[in-house]
Amino acid sequence: MKKILLIGNGAREHAIAETLQRSEAVEIFAVGKTKNPGIFGLLGGGEYLMKDVCDADAIRELAIRVKPDFAVVGPEAPIAAGIVDMLLDLGVHSASPLQTVGRLESSKAFTRDLVEKYGIPGNPEYKVFYDENGLAEFFEKLGGEYVVKADGLKGGKGVKVSGDHLNGVAEGIAYAKECLADCGRVVIEEKFVGQEFSLMSFCDGVNTAEMPCVQDHKRAYEGDKGPNTGGMGTYSDANHSLPFLKTSDVEEAADITRKVAAALLKETGCEFKGVMYGGFIAVKNGVRLIEYNARFGDPEAMNVLSTLKTNFVDVCEAIIRGEMKGMKVEFENKATVCKYLVPNGYPDNAVKGVKIEIGNLPAGVKAYYASVDAREDGLYLAGSRAVAMIGMGSDIAEAEKLAEEGAAAVKGPVFYRKDIGTKALIDERVEMMKGLRG
Repeated sequence: MKKILLIGNGAREHAIAETLQRSEAVEIFAVGKTKNPGIFGLLGGGEYLMKDVCDADAIRELAIRVKPDFAVVGPEAPIAAGIVDMLLDLGVHSASPLQTVGRLESSKAFTRDLVEKYGIPGNPEYKVFYDENGLAEFFEKLGGEYVVKADGLKGGKGVKVSGDHLNGVAEGIAYAKECLADCGRVVIEEKFVGQEFSLMSFCDGVNTAEMPCVQDHKRAYEGDKGPNTGGMGTYSDANHSLPFLKTSDVEEAADITRKVAAALLKETGCEFKGVMYGGFIAVKNGVRLIEYNARFGDPEAMNVLSTLKTNFVDVCEAIIRGEMKGMKVEFENKATVCKYLVPNGYPDNAVKGVKIEIGNLPAGVKAYYASVDAREDGLYLAGSRAVAMIGMGSDIAEAEKLAEEGAAAVKGPVFYRKDIGTKALIDERVEMMKGLRG
C-alpha cells in the first residue's frame, strides 16, 4: 500500500485523489486549509491535515511522521514557496517541480526571457519593465493592442487585455503602474488574435507525454463577459483535439513544451518534473505561447484525469524516476464538459456561509468539490468556486447535456455558465478561426 502526500484542497485535488485511488489502492495524506469532503472520502486509511498549503513546518512534520512514497502538489503557491524543495531535502520526491523551474509560472518575465534566449518559437513582441522608464513609448509602439501581466501569482486574475479589460493606452499605463507598485516588475506584450487552448504535458525533466487539449472559459458571465475568474468551466473533445484546431497546431504546441523543458534544464541545471501546462493561442499562422503554469489547471485537471486510462500512480513514479520515455499514457476517446457552480456575486462579492444542496446526478456526471465548507448538516459556500460538474460523453453535445443536468441539480445561491460546451459557442469559435485563417 503506497502512501501519497497530496497538497491542496480544491476540486483539482479532489480529481487527483480520485484518479490515484482509481489506479490502485493507496493511502492519501492530504493537506488543506479547509476540509474537502470529496478528498476526505478518498483517504483510504490516510489522514487529512487542516493546515495552510504553504505551512512548511506542518508539512515537514507530517512527512517525517508518515514517510510518504511520493508527493503531488496541486496549487501553484506551495511550488513557488519551495515546499517541493523542502520535501526533497527530507528524501520525499514529488511529481511536481522544484521552486527554480516552478518560476515558469511564478514569473511571467522569467518565462518570456527563457523562450527568447533559447530561440523557441511562440513569443509575442514584449518588454519587461522594472520602472516607468519607457513604458508609455512601448504602449504607443503596440498601438493600443496590448496585454499587461503582473509578474507574480495572481490566481489567473493578474492579466489584463486591451479591449477586454482595459481601453486605450492611458488605462494600460495606469494598470502597469499598479503592477509595478505591487510587485516591482510588469510584462507588456502585443495582443494575439485567435483562439486560446490548454495543452498540459506530463514531464520527467526531459521527456513529455501530452494530455488532451482543453479550452477554458475565464470570464464570469455568458458570452465571455464580465471579470476574469479562476475558470468557469472547460471542454475537451473525444479526439483529444478541439474543433477549431488543426493537427499541426497541437503538434506545434507540444514541440514548444518539449523545447521549454530542455531550455529549463540548460538554464537552471534542474529537471522540471510534474505537469507543464501550456496556455496557447491558435493564430492566423500557427500557434503562440500565452503562458505556462507549473501544475494541473483547474478546471482542466478534471477533464483530463476523468478520462485517463493509464495507472496514474505509475505515471507519477515515472515522472519522478525520469522514465517517461516510451511510456504510453492513454486517455479514453470521450468528450468532457465542466461547468463550475460559483456563489452569487463571484468573483468580487461572493456569498459565503449559505447552504447548498446537490440533488441526484445522472450517470456520466461527476461532481468535484472546491470551496465548500462541509458541516454536519451539509455543504456551505466558502466564498469561491464551489462545485465542478463534469459530463462525459461520446461527443461534446452529449457531455454538455450531462454537465448541464448536473449543474441544474445544485440548489442554493449559485450560478454557472450555461453556454460552456454548447454548439453555438463552439461554432462561433470555429467560424472565427476560419475567418482568421481564410
